Amino acid sequence: MDWLLENETNKIEFKSLKKVFGKSANLKDLAKTCVCIANAQGGYLIIGIEDKDKLPPSTQIIEQEKLNKTIKTLRSFTDSVGLVNPEIKKHDNGGEYAIVQIYPSLKTIATTSDGKVFIRVGDECVPIKGEELTRLAHEKGAFQWELVTTKYTSYNISQENVTKFIDDIRNSDRVSDFIKDKENYEILEYFHLIDNGKLTNLGILWLGDYKQRGKLNYPLTVQYIVYNEYEEKIKKIEWNLNQYNPKELLLEIEKEAVELNYSFEIPNGLFRKQVRYYDKAVIRELLINAFAHKSYTISGDIFISVYKDRLEIKNPGGLPLGVTKNNILHQVQRRNPKLIDTFKALNLMESEGSGYDLIYEKLSLDGKRFPEIESDINYMKVTIYSNIVDEDVLQILDFLEKHYQLTQKEIIALGIIIREKKITGFNLAKILQLHDDERVRNWVNGLINKSIILTEGKTKGLMYMLNPKVLSSMEHNLKPSLKTMEEYTLRALIKEDLKAHPKSKISQIHQRMDDLDLKYLRRVVYKMYEEGEVDREGANKNMVYFLTNKK
Repeated sequence: MDWLLENETNKIEFKSLKKVFGKSANLKDLAKTCVCIANAQGGYLIIGIEDKDKLPPSTQIIEQEKLNKTIKTLRSFTDSVGLVNPEIKKHDNGGEYAIVQIYPSLKTIATTSDGKVFIRVGDECVPIKGEELTRLAHEKGAFQWELVTTKYTSYNISQENVTKFIDDIRNSDRVSDFIKDKENYEILEYFHLIDNGKLTNLGILWLGDYKQRGKLNYPLTVQYIVYNEYEEKIKKIEWNLNQYNPKELLLEIEKEAVELNYSFEIPNGLFRKQVRYYDKAVIRELLINAFAHKSYTISGDIFISVYKDRLEIKNPGGLPLGVTKNNILHQVQRRNPKLIDTFKALNLMESEGSGYDLIYEKLSLDGKRFPEIESDINYMKVTIYSNIVDEDVLQILDFLEKHYQLTQKEIIALGIIIREKKITGFNLAKILQLHDDERVRNWVNGLINKSIILTEGKTKGLMYMLNPKVLSSMEHNLKPSLKTMEEYTLRALIKEDLKAHPKSKISQIHQRMDDLDLKYLRRVVYKMYEEGEVDREGANKNMVYFLTNKK
């Protein structure tokens, strides 16, 4: 099980030995962690490893008697939490650590011994009550729906369906050779399509025929509806006969939903001729998310509604507990984790994260607003819009992508900064769904180091803005560089700078163009004043410059 040491996820929790044994041990706090894991999909508790190290101290020894006593105490501090298979293992460095498996609480809600309920949100355990407690109880059946076995065996399903699935797995670059080299039956077991010779609900979804899928309580069914400018229904396609597995259904929708492939022309003068109403990768990610996070214990179809200015995708079942519209960019909670594993293995969805980082990136590149999300206990609806909010974003990002290697985070942050012109660190963090300045810096530091954006002010007054030299360089299709800039280019850059920062000293302009020779800048500004392009006020060191107000 050494693979468990690679990551701390919602299913794996590392705890140092001092937090479990000895004077500083806090087993009541550890019991909360066990409750969190049990209320999700279960997982593992790794004892004896510090978070930052991911390996035990080389001289560390764990006594079996102490471990058994700890497990007994944790069981007394919890209810409906299955703590099983405690095992002491030796790491390659010689140190010992312990692994305890925590079973998911399939039908009941796991609690501490004093009746408190906790769930995992990100890397924290948080208490829940009231409406959230109702949602958790409601979702208990949904969590493990995919693993419930049916009456069908491998002899009851089409071997053609099995062969197609196995071939797709073996041809995928996301599946390790270790899995590909297994026997067909073992691969089906690995992806939880078969359990002890019986097909699971997930197995029927992928391998069954239309009759077998039809006997699932609430199979995967979709309605596609197109509306005209008056929001009157003008077209409808239904996929409710259960003849397709999830991949086949996805491809069929992409083929038949022709309105999703429409594009429009950008007005003359911009660099692009056409932009799609809805980016193909965004549509796929939203559809796969609807398939993957649909509650298969609630009656209802997935609805794809196409309006004149927007696309809405609605699925039965709200956002998974712990995920909200205000943290969806970073929070990963899985309602149907095994179904998601198959989608990822088949290259149908993002391999990491929730997929919303990809959606935000693509919408940023197209100059469009971010998705609107609506959710309650029974449904989730995502809306994206076809219109471009700011054509400048398109032009600027396209130019910068040609000259720089931008990360996904940088593209998303940059799209926001360009669209807002000037934005506070607080507001940027809010849009990016981040909670502190440190995390914002991880998104923008690369842009600052590349001189693509500038900062102004400090702490709470910190502002982010596009570097004016980017706009000037775009006019000449040059990679931004001030050291060799021609005078007419510098003049344009100074005008852009003073437009954003009126009444600036030459020294302040220079700070925003730090690789430009100060004497050269001063000479050009003086010349622009003499020719009436800029004006000034004040004297000596207090003199500031601003654009001439030409009538």
